[in-house]
Amino acid sequence: MKAIQIAAPAGLDALRFVDLPDPGPPGPGEILVRLRASSLNYHDYLVAIGGIPTADGRIPMSDGAGEVLAVGEGVKDFAVGDLAVSTFFPLWQDGDAPDDGFAGVPGDGADGYARELVVAPATAFTRAPKGWDAAEAATITCAGVTAWRGLVGDGALKGGETVLVQGTGGVSIYGLQIAKAFGCTVIATSSSDEKLERLKALGADSLINYKSEPEWGKAVRKLTDGRGVDHILEIGGAGTLPQSIVAARNGGHIALIGVLAGVAGPVPTVAIMGKQLKVIGLTVGSRRHQLDMIRAIDVAGYRPVLDRRFPLEQLADAFRHQASNRHFGKIVVDI
Repeated sequence: MKAIQIAAPAGLDALRFVDLPDPGPPGPGEILVRLRASSLNYHDYLVAIGGIPTADGRIPMSDGAGEVLAVGEGVKDFAVGDLAVSTFFPLWQDGDAPDDGFAGVPGDGADGYARELVVAPATAFTRAPKGWDAAEAATITCAGVTAWRGLVGDGALKGGETVLVQGTGGVSIYGLQIAKAFGCTVIATSSSDEKLERLKALGADSLINYKSEPEWGKAVRKLTDGRGVDHILEIGGAGTLPQSIVAARNGGHIALIGVLAGVAGPVPTVAIMGKQLKVIGLTVGSRRHQLDMIRAIDVAGYRPVLDRRFPLEQLADAFRHQASNRHFGKIVVDI
């Protein structure tokens, strides 16, 4: 089978397009999947450039989707021909997050899905939403489940609430779509007026260019008649958290997801206490979160926003496109 491996020392020029042995038939409780697509996440980029150290020869990419070619003894959730999509934490089925962190995460602590074939426990996958193709399904694993857990799993999102999303990456666009499916008001931020107009076309109710309004937290409060928003998908991290704290209502919820604007910095803890905010850090979610999200998608009917598609052998170019920050939605690799 064809695959991508990361040679040490890591870097985009160290991504090797190689031939590897087929994995063979599935054993009891396992499925054989012909992978057709993966999607890029910031986590994958960090692995590829060496920001997250991995073993020499690691197969990258945490997201994978494709058709089931064979099922092992005892597998009941899948049949041959089903479109399956991977889970980010294969061992985290439900409940509290496991203690072993990223040890089993595909493309990080274990081999990922930049390959044509994989044999894995059936519990490491779910079925894809009805009517979706592999490229669409491959966007769920990380971005979709992160947005779902941030708003619904941890945030207990309710209709009529107000949600703030930051930027135009996969998590933020999924957050916008989830919020609108729940009947919520969405405020979106970006540094690009062109991208803001595209967010408006997806249903965003109010738009803020954070370059022209650096104190966008105050702008959010003005848009909400001084109250602030109920939920924030905090993508930036230390660089944007202070403004998110300003933007949140008293007792509001901030889902702390990303570090795109900094991994460390001053945090106004007095403001967090004074406003009695719930600031919850999260990394993707469990298989149960993914199952719940897919069930909701099957009812709501929204579909992911895809940016560009690259063949597997051009994975390095896909990462370069991601690093340029010109994309809107998810970048996909066809396998």
